[in-house]
Amino acid sequence: MPDGPLVVQSDRTVLLELDHDQAEEARRELAVFAELERAPEHVHTYRLTPLGLWNARAAGVDAEAVVDTLLEYSRYPVPHSLLIDIDETMGRWGRLVLEKDPVHGLVLRCDDFPVYEEISRAKRIQPLLGPRIDPRTTVVHASARGELKQQLLKLGWPAEDRAGYVDGTPYPITLTETDARSGQPWGLRPYQAAAVDAFWATGAGTVVLPCGAGKTVVGASVLAASSTTALILCTSAVAARQWRDELIARTSLTSDEVGEYTSRSKEIRPVTIATYQMLATRRGEFWPHLELLDGQDWGLIVYDEVHLLPAPVFRRTADIQARRRLGLTATLVREDGREGEVFSLIGPKRFEASWKDMEAQGWIAPAECVEVRVDLPESDRLVYATAEDKERYRLAASSPQKNPVVQKLLERHPGEQALVIGQFVEQLEELGELLDAPVLTGKTPARQRQELYDRFRAGELPVLVVSKVANFSVDLPSATVAIQVSGTFGSRQEEAQRLGRLLRPAPGGQQATFYTVVARDTVDTVFAAKRQRFLAEQGYAYLITDLEEH
Repeated sequence: MPDGPLVVQSDRTVLLELDHDQAEEARRELAVFAELERAPEHVHTYRLTPLGLWNARAAGVDAEAVVDTLLEYSRYPVPHSLLIDIDETMGRWGRLVLEKDPVHGLVLRCDDFPVYEEISRAKRIQPLLGPRIDPRTTVVHASARGELKQQLLKLGWPAEDRAGYVDGTPYPITLTETDARSGQPWGLRPYQAAAVDAFWATGAGTVVLPCGAGKTVVGASVLAASSTTALILCTSAVAARQWRDELIARTSLTSDEVGEYTSRSKEIRPVTIATYQMLATRRGEFWPHLELLDGQDWGLIVYDEVHLLPAPVFRRTADIQARRRLGLTATLVREDGREGEVFSLIGPKRFEASWKDMEAQGWIAPAECVEVRVDLPESDRLVYATAEDKERYRLAASSPQKNPVVQKLLERHPGEQALVIGQFVEQLEELGELLDAPVLTGKTPARQRQELYDRFRAGELPVLVVSKVANFSVDLPSATVAIQVSGTFGSRQEEAQRLGRLLRPAPGGQQATFYTVVARDTVDTVFAAKRQRFLAEQGYAYLITDLEEH
């Protein structure tokens, strides 16, 4: 972590500096309730947000603990106004409660009458409420459970959902003591067990673990604890197959009990794995696949890569609010600021593990992050300077000057398997031809994708060139080098997911290397700095260099 003070800020006002000698410990404490805003060379800036504070409150951290953290690491007196703001913001959690009433069904309770009057008069809240039972209790339409929580969050009054969930159809599922693939004994790691316990205490919420830390194993363990029929939603047919293989290997489930509901297979079994895309398919006013799966009596729904859920086309999958819901992700961040929808639709963050802490414990591979800067030739700089704003990133990010740099970086890692990752298909095809490596994009058929991944895992392909289709839920444990040539603008989520392709520990504890090739003096460097924010919060430092210097 770079030397220098840590700064906590609320909105636009810098409130607090933290002694840089205590930066590492402070980073871990602050990550519970504060978000890294930017990470220049000598100063880290954190932003306190209501959502961050409410997530902490839902996880059992109270205002006193937050205040104590700030007081402990403060170099200067903490402004009294900040302490009051933290206490009042966190005090909003739990003032509104969704509960089950034995007579009236789902109800909203609020002991604070002025607050109730405020929310009940809001235009977007009124249609979601039924008759008032008494001055502090109102009937809620069961179908409005998710929408009501979303709208209350937007008003600044998050509702604590204590209404419980239907049990679903019972179905016995147990964890095995040996992995069916290797025949080796296995068990939950301590943090995986803690994540399962934290989720099961409430029955809905999100678990945040680094890529390669075994989120699928957490899902399998929750499945066993539930012992009901279950629906698992993931990002692709490849991810669905990985989930299927993991469940068959680590649980009592057989291949006949696990169904895939994807473009190539539509099986509904006691445990069904579907893709978000299938459920979001629409025909006129109908959502045929969603309605079919919605008709099943699931006891548990697992949302893999849950940070994708707020995208409008995926929100339909969150309509089933009466089921236990587990969200799994490595990066609960979105560039559109809509993380609050995961909070309200799936549930608050129940457990999170620090990437660097897990690296120190040997659960994920150590990684070095290097930003390699290249110069555009004079002719390209003139083209860039005269281009429209919307074209400048493409021109800079896909510059041919990056191609020989990628080749030289690969030469520095003989015998290691590498991923070359980018955003623009034409750029990737040029690199594939230069490197004599296969190119995998969104147009690659699912079967061919699986074949390329299998050959890469088997060591038959030293280099694989991939687009953003490999960002999520792809298990490539043999990769120890990744070279990123372009990305989705300033996406922190994508940066973390791409580093995550390298974090499964390799035999012998080999260090992973994550390169980002960036065009100097262009918007490419601006977006690179934005992309690195989440990993900087986790404790990763980027070495910025020219190729000749590294």
